[in-house]
Amino acid sequence: MSQGGDNTGNGDLSQFSMLDLFRMEADSQTQILTDGLLAMERLKDDAGAIESMMRAAHSIKGAASIVGLEVVVQLAHGMEDAFIAAQHGKLALSPNRVDVLLAGVDLILQLSRLQDSGVDAWLGANAALIKQTLDAIATIAFLPEPVNLRAEAGPPPLAAPGAPAAAVVEEAPAAAPRAPAVLKTAQNFDRLLSLSSESRINAHQMHPFIQDMQRFKRNQSSLFALVEQLHEAIANSSDAALKEKSLLALQKTHPLKQFVLEHIADIEAYERRLLAVSQSMVDEVLTLRMRPFRDGVQAFPRMVRDLARNMGKDVQLLIIGEDTLVDRDILAKIESPLNHMLRNAVDHGMDTPDYRAAAGKPAVGTIVLEAKHRAGMLSIEISDDGRGVDLEKIRTMVVERKMAGPQMAASLSPAELLEFLFLPAFSLKENTTEISGRGVGLDIVHETIRSQNGTVRIESELGAGFRTYITLPLTQSIVRALVVDVKGEAYAVPIVQVERVLKVPQAAIHTLESKQFFDLGGEHLGLVSVAQVLELGDTDASSEELAVVVIGSGARRYALVVEAIRGEQSLAVQALDPIFGKMRDISAAALLDDGEPVLILDVPDLLLSIDKLLHEGGLHQLAKSDQAERRKTKRILVVDDSLTVREMERKLLLGRGFLVDIAIDGIDGWNVVRSGDYDLVITDVDMPRMDGIELVTLIKKDIHLHKLPVMIVSYKDRPEDRARGLSAGADYYLTKGSFHDETLLDAVNDLIGDARR
Repeated sequence: MSQGGDNTGNGDLSQFSMLDLFRMEADSQTQILTDGLLAMERLKDDAGAIESMMRAAHSIKGAASIVGLEVVVQLAHGMEDAFIAAQHGKLALSPNRVDVLLAGVDLILQLSRLQDSGVDAWLGANAALIKQTLDAIATIAFLPEPVNLRAEAGPPPLAAPGAPAAAVVEEAPAAAPRAPAVLKTAQNFDRLLSLSSESRINAHQMHPFIQDMQRFKRNQSSLFALVEQLHEAIANSSDAALKEKSLLALQKTHPLKQFVLEHIADIEAYERRLLAVSQSMVDEVLTLRMRPFRDGVQAFPRMVRDLARNMGKDVQLLIIGEDTLVDRDILAKIESPLNHMLRNAVDHGMDTPDYRAAAGKPAVGTIVLEAKHRAGMLSIEISDDGRGVDLEKIRTMVVERKMAGPQMAASLSPAELLEFLFLPAFSLKENTTEISGRGVGLDIVHETIRSQNGTVRIESELGAGFRTYITLPLTQSIVRALVVDVKGEAYAVPIVQVERVLKVPQAAIHTLESKQFFDLGGEHLGLVSVAQVLELGDTDASSEELAVVVIGSGARRYALVVEAIRGEQSLAVQALDPIFGKMRDISAAALLDDGEPVLILDVPDLLLSIDKLLHEGGLHQLAKSDQAERRKTKRILVVDDSLTVREMERKLLLGRGFLVDIAIDGIDGWNVVRSGDYDLVITDVDMPRMDGIELVTLIKKDIHLHKLPVMIVSYKDRPEDRARGLSAGADYYLTKGSFHDETLLDAVNDLIGDARR
């Protein structure tokens, strides 16, 4: 087998060897052959399918000749002769003959994927099978028909000696590595998506700037109004020079006003263009990652057909929505679950032609695999017209396995009974086989779909069929999420795993067995603090209504209590650094539109954590702080960069009955003091970012805070510091070296009195 061309990665065909090119052609042409043979087996007289198969066989023959694969040339030539005979009505492509031709397709595909150095060894190891297949293709016209499918499981008899039902060849060596250009594209995608997402975030960050400009415009308008009023007042005076100056000042305001209006309009237009371009860039990058659904399922019709024939059944798979675009990673992850569901359908659900005919059904069983986009999600539906599931059999097994008592089992709904099929080792088949089941049930499918932030639901009607509904995100690179606040920080929940969002009045909450519930559609739904599950502390549930996010299903359905609901956003997912390992309850990270970091919650993990807390009895009741009581107690803010000093002062003040908050430096203290209602601030002098003197200055110059008492507590008794502090407006100056516990508390008492108002 000869090779040609270079491998320089120039982005065109010259970067591939001749073997690479042959492999690409063989992949596409063998798929055409497989699809055409399956179509001919059903339709019998599909002229279009025969024509396409003839072209495919001819193309493979020519390409194989170039790279020196003589065996492939012979296989393709024999298949081409068979198609010509079928085209002229001399050969019916019945199931036995299709078996033989598919065996030839398998050999071509196996040979195309061999490394150059492994061809001779593989040909030697499979010489008998290759000869058997070539002879079977050459004598294909002499296979007797019709073929009677056997009722019992097992491969159907083949009349012609050596005509394999499906070639089972010795496993070939691994396929050659992917082409350099494909690898480069895959490696660069994440970086490209990250850059485009940053561009979108930067575009969103224009909005706060525009809001600031709007505030400036409003302040400017107020100033101009005062200038006009001042001018009107001066106009009545007798001072001509003053009148002229006021008129000049008024005239100078007009171009300034126009300048601001025009530039705000320009900036807003620029923001709209920037947002549109950045969003289009993200969309285009995501499109590069999308692949048609057919790319992940094109082998399934053949698999279903061969599996059914080996079991004495006759089953066809219809695929709807082959052009539906799916993220390539999701497509790769769901291939195995879909394979498992289809094998289950053939093995568990489908009967032999005789049984189907006796039940008034067509002899040929049908499985439909449909993919479509719905409500911004990927919806996959698998349905069959088989025997369905006996719900009463599930009910009996639930009792036998002591998963529920007879009384509870009797009350279970059809949907609740079907949920048991997702449990590990729960299989209705008494004798498990290698085809499906193996005592595993559908738990593998459920876990895989769930790991992709998806959901799976099943329905069944005894004697009529089985139906599976799978919902997945269109892509894992961008996740549509509900953003919530927990302890002042942003967290995101994938929207596909959110059942609903609501506000629960305090009056609707009741307690049963030390757990808190509320009624939702006749169901008692447990309330769980997200803050506690994430080990961030208790949730302050003092408001009249609680913000709640409902997740989970069945018995594992909970109402998560959060501080606030921000709304939905599309987030560009960023994987966590591997150094962190798997973080409990967290799946990934992202940036919000304003650039704020957000952690994306791992809902399946979260459900496990909640179950663990419930099992251990560690779930806290939601804290209902008494706001009226809090208002009766005075609050003090302690600002110090020393952890030891902060804790000492905090404990002293708490012991005297005050409410105490802390800040780690001047900047932190300035941010905190403006957002709270404090009675006293105690601050150090020497701190990073902003020292205590600067903090005192800002507080005393603020129109809302200037009356707030401030005490400076400094390590150093430097006269200049004391002078600066008192000059800035400090109400008390105390050195840390000179006070003991009572000194500090006495000073606090001098400034604001006792802890109670």
